[in-house]
Amino acid sequence: MAEDEKSLGVGSKTLHWTQWLKKDNLGSRLIIGFIMMISLAAFLHFREVRIEMLELGMTAKRYIVAQVDFEFPDQESTLVMRQEALKDIGQIYQINGTEVKERRFNFENFLIHHQNWRDELSNSTFDEMNKIADIVEDQLFVTRFTDARTIKKMDELKLSAKDYFVVPPHKGKRAILPAPFWHQIKIKVLAKKYPAKSVDFIIHYFEKFQWTLDADVTSQKKLRDIVGESVPEKISKIRSGSRILDQGEKVSSKHIAMLQAMKGALNEGRNLWQPLTILGSLLFAFLITALGTYYFKYNHREMLKNVSKLGLYATIVIITLVFSKLAEFFLLKNTSAVMELFRYPIYVPFAAILLTVLLGSEVALFSTCFLSVLLGISLAVDHSRFLVMNLILGVVAIILSRALRKRKEVFGVCAKIWGCAIPILVSYNLISNSFWSLAFIGDLVSTLGFMLLTSILVIGFLPLLESVFHVMTDITLMEYMDPNNELLRRLSVEAPGTYQHSLVVGTLSEAAAQAIGANGLFCRVSTQYHDIGKLFNPHYFTENQMGGFNIHQLLTPIESSQVIIAHVTEGEALAKKYGLPQSFIDIIREHHGTTLVYYFYCKQVELAGGDVDSVDESKFSYPGPKPRTKESAIIMIADTVEAASRSLDEVSEESLTELIDRLVSDKQEEGQFEECQLTFEELGLVKKAIVKTLGVTRHLRVKYPSKKR
Repeated sequence: MAEDEKSLGVGSKTLHWTQWLKKDNLGSRLIIGFIMMISLAAFLHFREVRIEMLELGMTAKRYIVAQVDFEFPDQESTLVMRQEALKDIGQIYQINGTEVKERRFNFENFLIHHQNWRDELSNSTFDEMNKIADIVEDQLFVTRFTDARTIKKMDELKLSAKDYFVVPPHKGKRAILPAPFWHQIKIKVLAKKYPAKSVDFIIHYFEKFQWTLDADVTSQKKLRDIVGESVPEKISKIRSGSRILDQGEKVSSKHIAMLQAMKGALNEGRNLWQPLTILGSLLFAFLITALGTYYFKYNHREMLKNVSKLGLYATIVIITLVFSKLAEFFLLKNTSAVMELFRYPIYVPFAAILLTVLLGSEVALFSTCFLSVLLGISLAVDHSRFLVMNLILGVVAIILSRALRKRKEVFGVCAKIWGCAIPILVSYNLISNSFWSLAFIGDLVSTLGFMLLTSILVIGFLPLLESVFHVMTDITLMEYMDPNNELLRRLSVEAPGTYQHSLVVGTLSEAAAQAIGANGLFCRVSTQYHDIGKLFNPHYFTENQMGGFNIHQLLTPIESSQVIIAHVTEGEALAKKYGLPQSFIDIIREHHGTTLVYYFYCKQVELAGGDVDSVDESKFSYPGPKPRTKESAIIMIADTVEAASRSLDEVSEESLTELIDRLVSDKQEEGQFEECQLTFEELGLVKKAIVKTLGVTRHLRVKYPSKKR
């Protein structure tokens, strides 16, 4: 697979999905470079700090020391302080409600059956006495009794204690309520402008009784909750170098809080929003971007000039950075020891596979090295082991991905990559002086999970990137080579001669492309579609005329040439209708260039009495454009030679060489190869490859003698 010929429109000036993606557009390339630099700067700037997170109750395997001064919310100390504060809250009592209602009812009966009160309270009415009794009843319901410490605590918290009184001496649950209590009730009733004598009469009636005091659990719980919440959180300070956890010590919630706080302090100490810190990240990102630009300038100049390829490369790198950062975020967000199961996350093979398939192995190899180092120094991982793991598996991914031809093979590639990860994990385990451990099993499972996720992401992103950036991969080419494709099936049935011609041209162009390092598979597949325009009038073309009547005998040379030329424009329309890639459409338009339909042109000259000037060449010329890629030029040569070779009386290497030299020379004189960047050396190799392949295709068999009877 040639790295420099993977794009759909290699060397093509055709506009892509947006005019922003133009070839040789300096402004667009600078924008891509700027986006790449900003992405790298953000990735480098917002680095996470990895602190070993332990699970509650587990035993520490090693000492952990504070790396920086920090403060943390000491939940254990806070809990102790809250428990001490709650001890200030005593039992809260309320008067038995049933008893209050019963005595209120008895008082009303007393007023009814003992009329002496009317003589004593001559200015009071029955209704007024009942209203005063209702107020007393309400006060008895809302009154609470507790100890003096509890009432003082309520005053400290600015809680209303107007209905709270110190609990009176009592035996069991019954007590006579003290005079200060009744005095307070009297004041509240008098405030409502009732006669003092009536109020005294009613209070005297109720105060003589013993009252049952019940525990008010609800009020006590509410007060305890308020008191508990009022205790401020205890903030403890830890000095750098202090031991947080001893080896063999059991992990408590306090240890976990300390580790989280230390992580936060380390992040704050990085001063992410300081101008100098931001400038440092931008400068580092600029240096990396400049290094990459320098590499592509001297090793893949055509990629640096192609905005579509450059945008594709930047997109894959940015997706990889986002993928790794998201994975890191979710792993570090989990405060348990789950991070220990993902000690060696695998990110680089994802980019390596995509870059190999879409842009070639050389670009992928450079990017694998660069991403392994970049991710290794930026992510919260064991840097050295992460770098080795991802670098080796990235290279393996490149080697295996070069032969990818079907999308489902991605799963097989990822499975093999995981298989290569196993000996690396074994070596890490042995270095740790352990042959078998639960950590090793966790590493196997986690790396398998990463590779499964990688395969899913690759299969998901691959068609999307192909579509957006107009990239034709070998996987897609193999899909278009399926003979069950509707266009190919129609061509084989409706124009069998054209179909066979296309197959032979595909074989010739593939061999020629491989001879000069161009994309042979693309040539082979695209040529199967280059003559689909002949489906509209297949019987007008010689290869589909089975020795019968030639319809061109009924047409003028101009009419015949117009029918022949139309197969290009009709093929282009048909290709767009069926959604063929732009690169296939380019081949359909360019495989005849701007050449003449020479046979009918000569016929028209004969009809004009040999007067060449009287014949309009434009009516006999294909619309073009001329071939603009090496593959397109190769297909033009193969198409012309294959058709012309059918007219040879004797097929030999000499006759084929003479034929191809003459035809290619004619094309050169017409300037058909001016835009395809095909060198003279490459042209010579192309001609040799076509002669050799066509000689095999047109080989002669020994003539067998007939049987004698």
